[in-house]
This record gives sequence, C-alpha cells and structure tokens, in this order.
Amino acid sequence: MTGNRIARMMMTGRMKSWLLVATLTTLVACEEPQDLTLPTTEQAEAFYSYDRDFEASVTGNVVVLTFAQSAQQLRRGGSLWAKVGPYIFLFTDETYRMLQEYQGIAGVRVITKAGNSEVANVLLPRENLTEVLWRRSMNIAGQARRDGSERITLLTDLVRWGERYTEYEYNPRYVR
Repeated sequence: MTGNRIARMMMTGRMKSWLLVATLTTLVACEEPQDLTLPTTEQAEAFYSYDRDFEASVTGNVVVLTFAQSAQQLRRGGSLWAKVGPYIFLFTDETYRMLQEYQGIAGVRVITKAGNSEVANVLLPRENLTEVLWRRSMNIAGQARRDGSERITLLTDLVRWGERYTEYEYNPRYVR
C-alpha cells in the first residue's frame, strides 16, 4: 500500500467518526427538553396524608419533608426508632409518585423531629434508586410499617437499606 492510500483510508475513517459524532449531536439536540418543573409547597404537601405535625417545603430543587416523631415512641424504641423514622416516611408510594410527576426534583430530604429537636435527617438523591430499587424500598418500608413492632429485625433491615441509598445524619442525643 502506498502512503497516499493509507492517508486516504485514515481520512475516511476520521470523516466517518466525525459524521457519526455530528449525527448523534444533532439527534440529542432534537430531543424535546425535559420538563424540570418543581412542586410548590402546597403541591408537595398534597401528596402526603399524615395525622400529626407535617410540613413540606422546596429548597432549591430538593423537597424537604418534616415529620413529628413521638417522644414517647423514641423513649420506648430508643436508637432504632430514632434511625428508622425518616425511612418510614421516605420510602413511600407518595414520594415515588411525587418524583415521577416532578422531574425537576433532584432529591427528597426527610427530617424527623421530637418537639423542636431534630432527631434524624436523610437525603435521597433522585438518581440513587432505579425503578426496581424503588419497588424494593417500598416493600421493605411497608413490611416495617406493618410488622415492625412485632419483628424488630424489619426495622433494622429498613435502616440498613436506607443508609445504603441516602445521605443521613442522626442526632447523637437520640442515637448512641
């Protein structure tokens, strides 16, 4: 093979690569833009029904949900109940539906409080759970809500699962 022929083949290969990149860039640019709307505070609150003190807010692109946790429950259940509190509220159908409806939400933070004192604070970034992991999360949390008082290991399982997929912080006053 002559040098010119090799150069032409290399140029053809480069041109093919360039055309492929240009075509892919055009296809990506032609996609419809994603709706990154965020819920209002009222819209976020409307997803949840909770009979105790509950509050929702939107900070940046994170929905913050604050739930009251019974001081009596914390005294009886100790550290485990302090840790499990936010996961009980986070891994719900309501949170899942809210994330599906509002693509602009980057994450959901759940804060549990006893009186004015923060007990636990967890952040679930949107990208941390696939569809399959969401189903598993809601299953684990549902079992813990239903049978956790009788089978404490279900609460422990939920805490371990939650800690795997969230950024969490527990108040040392409640968690030793």
